[in-house]
Amino acid sequence: MTWLRIILLCLALCVAHTNSAQAHPEDEFCTGDSGMDPALCRALQDMDRASDAPDPGRDFTKTETIDFERPALETLGLYIKIGVQHILPGGLDHILFVLAIFFSSRRWRPLLIQISAFTVAHTITLGLVASGVFAPPANIVEPLIAATIAFVAIENIVFRDMTRWRPFVVFAFGLIHGMGFAGFFGSLGLPQGQFWSALIGFNIGVEIGQLSVIALAALLLWPLRNAISETLYSRAIVWPSCVFIGFVGAFWAIERMLAG
Repeated sequence: MTWLRIILLCLALCVAHTNSAQAHPEDEFCTGDSGMDPALCRALQDMDRASDAPDPGRDFTKTETIDFERPALETLGLYIKIGVQHILPGGLDHILFVLAIFFSSRRWRPLLIQISAFTVAHTITLGLVASGVFAPPANIVEPLIAATIAFVAIENIVFRDMTRWRPFVVFAFGLIHGMGFAGFFGSLGLPQGQFWSALIGFNIGVEIGQLSVIALAALLLWPLRNAISETLYSRAIVWPSCVFIGFVGAFWAIERMLAG
């Protein structure tokens, strides 16, 4: 009887959630901190509610416009927040790639070289794709992003420290990740006339998110690394972590290719 009650309760909750989502889907979409531009979310909510209770005196022959006016600095701050949230907690694939970079070296200098190469590269393609210079198909970009995760993780297992070609590899992979960032950025519902403040803010937010991942990993793992030998650290921490990251990346690559 207890299990029957639990099942009935779950069914009732599912029905209630479905009914509420069908009533105003834009409300459900706009409840989170990430996703579409809040101004567009509010406009969709207003239009959805207006369609439920139409105004008899409303002139439907006139085209309605959505007002996206707000200060550029406010847009900058808003998109910094969205950029951070795209990485933490939303961008698990980008988090795994950054962690794979982190596990490639136990010294700051090689790590900073790779992060700088990745930053420059994804900034280039984010700007080019977002501004409409070219538009790579998502069914190609997404599997490639997953493949880059697997490649870097496997290379960490094969080579003990950063190779000479690793910064160039990371730069090339950063170009691919930037296309993925641009795809998400373009889906936000951008404010007209504030493209660059939104783009710069989003890119800053992405960097804050990525550097936060690196900083947290360093704070948690490097004290342990200093307390044990390099060999034990590699065998107990680096290799198992990279095996897991590489497996997930390879699985995602295959899954996304089949889905595309």
